[in-house]
Amino acid sequence: MKKRERTPKTYARITHPMVRDEKGGPLRRASWDEALDRAAEGLGAARGSFGMLSCARATNEMNYVAQKFTRVVMGTNNVDSCNRTCHAPSVAGLSAVFGSGGGTSSYGEVDHTDLILMWGSNARFAHPIFFQHVLRGIRNGARMYAVDPRRTSTAEWAESWLGLNVGTDIPLAHAVGREIIHAGLHNTSFIERATTGFEEYAAEVEPWTLAVAEKVTGVPAEAIRDLAHAYARAERAQLCWTLGITEHHNGTDNVRALINLSLLTGHVGRYGSGVQPLRGQNNVQGGGDMGAIPNRLPGFQDILEPAIRTKFETAWDTVIQPEYGMTLTQMFEAMETGELKAVYCIGENPAQSEADSEQAVERMKKLDCLVVQDIFLTATAELADVILPATAAWAETDGTTTNSERRVQRVRKAVEPPGEAREDIDIICDLAGRLGHPWKYADAESVWNELRSVSPDHYGMTYERLAEHQGIQWPCPDTDKIEPTYLHGRLWDEDPAKRGRLAPFGIVKHDPPVDLTDDQYPIRLTTGRRLDSYNTGVQTGSFASPLRRGEYVELCPEDAERYGVSVGEEVRISSRRGTVQAPVWVDPGLRPGLAFMTMHFPDEVDTNQLTIEANCPIAGTAEFKASAIRIEKLPVSGPASGLVSAPAVRS
Repeated sequence: MKKRERTPKTYARITHPMVRDEKGGPLRRASWDEALDRAAEGLGAARGSFGMLSCARATNEMNYVAQKFTRVVMGTNNVDSCNRTCHAPSVAGLSAVFGSGGGTSSYGEVDHTDLILMWGSNARFAHPIFFQHVLRGIRNGARMYAVDPRRTSTAEWAESWLGLNVGTDIPLAHAVGREIIHAGLHNTSFIERATTGFEEYAAEVEPWTLAVAEKVTGVPAEAIRDLAHAYARAERAQLCWTLGITEHHNGTDNVRALINLSLLTGHVGRYGSGVQPLRGQNNVQGGGDMGAIPNRLPGFQDILEPAIRTKFETAWDTVIQPEYGMTLTQMFEAMETGELKAVYCIGENPAQSEADSEQAVERMKKLDCLVVQDIFLTATAELADVILPATAAWAETDGTTTNSERRVQRVRKAVEPPGEAREDIDIICDLAGRLGHPWKYADAESVWNELRSVSPDHYGMTYERLAEHQGIQWPCPDTDKIEPTYLHGRLWDEDPAKRGRLAPFGIVKHDPPVDLTDDQYPIRLTTGRRLDSYNTGVQTGSFASPLRRGEYVELCPEDAERYGVSVGEEVRISSRRGTVQAPVWVDPGLRPGLAFMTMHFPDEVDTNQLTIEANCPIAGTAEFKASAIRIEKLPVSGPASGLVSAPAVRS
C-alpha cells in the first residue's frame, strides 16, 4: 500500500472581499460595498439571534469595538472568544476569589521567588518567553516543582516531577492542603485576616490523606508530602498553571483548588508570591479585559450591576440587556437548535479548534449568515457567506495588547496590508453604519481613550505613558503614578476597612473525566501544544520547521511495544466521536496508558475529531485534556513523510 503523503496545507492570505451567492455555492470575489451590504443584510435580519466571536490575537481596540458592536448595534451580550476554549475557568476562578480575572503577579517576580510550582503547564514549549523568567528564578536559587501527567521538557528542569493521572488535580491539591494543615504549616494569621471558609475547606480536604491521594492520583505519598512542605515553607512562591488545569469539564473547580493552596499559605498579595494563569495567545487577557466576554463589560465590570450598565448606556447612548449572553459553547448549542441564526467571526477558527470538530462544522452550516473577518482563508472562512479581509494584529495595525501579567503594550503599524485588506476597526464601523449606528474613530488611540473613559483600571494608561514605561500593568487608575506589579496587597492590610472583600476558600470535589476508559477505549488521550507550532496551524503550518513537521501520536515505549509499532508507523486512533490516522512517536516521558497529540495540523490529522465536548458548567470550557481512545496498527509501515525529526529538543 502506498505511503500517505503529509504535505502541510498552505493557507492563502485573504486580499479581497468574497461572497457566496447561495448556500453551498462557491465563493466569489466582491467589492467592499457589496460584501459589507451583504453582511449587514444578513446580520441585520438576525437581531436577537446573533453571536460575535472576537479575536484573542487582535488588538484591545478591535476587541473593544467588536463587543460594543454586539451590545449596541445587535442588542445582545452574545460575545465571546477563544478565551472560552482555554482560560475561561481561570477568569471564573480568580474572579470568584479575588473579584478580578487576572493573574496576581508579574513575570519579573518569578526571577526573585523562592519556589515555582508549575501545575499542568509545559511552559518550556507553550510559553517560552515566560519560561526564561523561570530559568532566571532557578539560577537565582528558586526550587521548581512540576505537576503534569507527562514528564515534559518543563518537568526536566524541576527538582521534582509529580506525574499524576489525568483528571486527578483536585485530589492532589486537597492532599497537599491537608498535609499543610496537619503539619501546622498553614498561615493562620493570613487566613484569619484575609479569608473566609477555612473550616469548611479543612473538612473537605480531611479525607484526602497521602495514602488515599497516592492511590487516586498515582503520585507517591512522599512526593506529595515533599511538595506540601516545600510550598508552605517557602518565603515566596509562584503557582502557575495553564490548560492542563482549565481544559476539563470541572476546570473552574480545578482552578479554585489551586487558589486554595495560595490562600492556605498566604502566597498571594506580596511581591514574589502569587497565582498565574499563563495565556497562550498574545491578547487572550486583553480580549476579556475589553469586554469581549458575555458577562462582563470593559474593565471586568459586571453587566448585572445597574450602576455599571447605566454608566455604559450613558457613554454609548444605548440600552444594554441586563442579562449574561451566551458563551462560545452555548452559541454552538444554539446553532444546533436554530436559536442562533447569524455569527460574526473575527480572527477565530472554531471549525478546527472546537472539541468534537465535525459536529462544530455541521452546526455552523446551519447558520443563516456567517460573516468571517480574517487574514487567512481558514476552514471557518471556507464556510462563510461573506469574507472580509482584515489586517494582521502585528506590523499592519496600531493599538495595544495585554499579556498574561496584565501588561498593556503598544503595537505599531510598520507595513501596509496586502491587496484590499482593511483595518478591523474600520470594517466593524462600516458595518455599524449600515445598521444604523454611524460610528467614526479617527484612529486606534481614539478608541483607546474611549475605553479609558469607562474602565477605571485603564484610565491612567495614555498612549504616551504606555510608550514611556514600555507597557503598564492594570490596574492603573491614575495618570500620575504606577501601581505595584502584584495584585491584592490589600489582603495584608491591618485595617479591615482597607482589606475590602475577603478571599473565600472554594469547596470543590473530585469529579473524574467524563469520557471513561474501558476495554474498548483503553488509552487516555491528552492534548496540548508543541514548541514549533501554533494553534490550528494557520499561521505556522504552512512553513517547514527545523524541528519537525506534521502531526503524530506520542506513546510511551511500553505501549508502543504492546501495539507492535515503532517511530513513524501509521496507526488508527479512534474515540467515541471520530477516527484519525497518524504516525507514532515514542516518548519515554509518557506513562503506560497515556497518549499525547496536538491540534496544530488539523488538515492532515484533526485531533479534535477525537476530543469530547463535555464542558465546565461554570466557564463553558471543554474537556480537551481527557478523551478515551484506542490505537490500532495499520498495514502501512515505514517512516511517515510528515515526520521529519523528533518533536522538539528537551534541553
